Order: sequence, then structure tokens, then C-alpha cells
Amino acid sequence: MSADIMDALGMERVLMRIAHEIIEKNESTENLCVVGIERRGAVLAKRIAENLHTLGAAVQLGRLNITHFRDDRTPGGEDAHLNKTELPFDVRGKIVVIVDDVLFTGRTARAAIDAILACGRPAKIQLAVLIDRGHRELPIRADYVGKNVPTALEERVRVCVPPYEDTACVRIDKQR
Repeated sequence: MSADIMDALGMERVLMRIAHEIIEKNESTENLCVVGIERRGAVLAKRIAENLHTLGAAVQLGRLNITHFRDDRTPGGEDAHLNKTELPFDVRGKIVVIVDDVLFTGRTARAAIDAILACGRPAKIQLAVLIDRGHRELPIRADYVGKNVPTALEERVRVCVPPYEDTACVRIDKQR
């Protein structure tokens, strides 16, 4: 069983709202960069960066593979084949907005922060997520949230985005 909680149009509206919030929260976008967590976070980061450009903010875009910074996976394990980190800019002194699809335990966000800090010391790190489903294991919160979706632990929030799926949507899969 699954339930749709956001369609493609809803996702686009949320990503544009997040772009507006990023501009509102930061005094300047001069040193702003948007970094997506592989895989779906990178797709969402690209859309947010495009929205920021539409709003007149020139931002730099990067992507993170956090596999080696996770505390629940073996380095060189099954996710090691994912795209490599691409940060075509120096993060030192920048405002780095990390983008992920779903905020759950906070462990992915912590690993992303560690990955950014391994590259240098930014002025600020902010977190943007499409979905916050709760159930934190670490004291992490997002600065920008598309939608809060309270879930049961046994449920799974699935964010679908091209090119990984045919259409963009967010679903909750209910396990039996």
C-alpha cells in the first residue's frame, strides 16, 4: 500500500518556496552555494539553484557523496559506486545550503555536514529538505522544510524524481 502526498506540481511549488526562503534568510546571496546529497538531494538541489537563478541570485551548485562519512555503512560498501562528490568551488567562507530529500534520523545530514567540513570551514551551513518525517536520533533540524509529514517508524517516505523515476512525486509506503 502507498499513499501519494505530493505530486510534481506540488514539489515545484515547494522548491520555489524554499528558494524564496533561502533569499529571505540570508542577507546576501553573493557567497551562497547549494549542495545536494546524492542521489535525490542532488536533483532537488539543482532545481532549487535554478529557482534561485530565476529569482536573480547567482549561486554555485555542488553534490555530495556522503558514503565515507556515514556511521551506519562500511566504507567501500554497496554505495561506493555512487557519483563522486563534486564541489567546483571552495566552501571556505561560504554559506552552504545542504539539500536532501527526506530528513529522518538526522544521520545523513550529520554525514553531509562532516563531508562539507572535510573540504573547509564555511561561514554557515544550512539544511533544506523536501520532507521532514520526524523520528530524530541526533539533534538536527532543517532550516528549510518543504513539508512536515508525521510518519510511523515502519512507514517509508519515497521521493520520486526524474531521472530515477518517470514522474516526480512523494509517496508514503505503508508496510504490512
